[in-house]
Amino acid sequence: MYFVLSCKDKVRLPAQLFSLKLEDALTQMLRERYERRIDKDAGVVLALWNVKAEGDGLVVPGDNAAYYDVSFDVLAYHPMINEVVETDVSEVVEFGVFLRLGPMEGLVHLSQIANDFLSFNKKTMSFVGRESKKSLKKGDHVFAKISTVSMKATIPETKIGLTMRPEGLGKDEWLAAKKEEEKEPKEAKKKKEEKAS
Repeated sequence: MYFVLSCKDKVRLPAQLFSLKLEDALTQMLRERYERRIDKDAGVVLALWNVKAEGDGLVVPGDNAAYYDVSFDVLAYHPMINEVVETDVSEVVEFGVFLRLGPMEGLVHLSQIANDFLSFNKKTMSFVGRESKKSLKKGDHVFAKISTVSMKATIPETKIGLTMRPEGLGKDEWLAAKKEEEKEPKEAKKKKEEKAS
């Protein structure tokens, strides 16, 4: 989930940045400190803007810098457990599929893709259901639910687990087929089953 947060901090502004406009210099320092970093509470800080110095800076004798209290806004992404995401499959591997979630990727393990036995096809790099014939490959548009989140210090270390098994989740085509199946009158469905027998 994306959040816009209002923050406050104290910034040490080195003398070599005194020639810049104050807000630009403070923004540069804050971006180096926060952007593309993970905070366990806020998530990944994606962007920072609206930097304002609160009052005059403080100069400490012997330190070649000035200190400013600042307020600023940040855009952060934090995956939340039970959040439903709409995204595309970014990679298919033998043990599952990876989905792009903003600045991160999450894994849908093979056992969490569908309520069917799935086979991995190395030639087409896709999964195919034994009974349902459902297929999933790179680029497919899907709905999934975040089931586990383990936030670490860096993006590659962060682990996100997802599932597509619950009702209403999965590939667009699967959901459309399910809706059509539900629309079909019960009698017509019964006749089809009798003919198949």
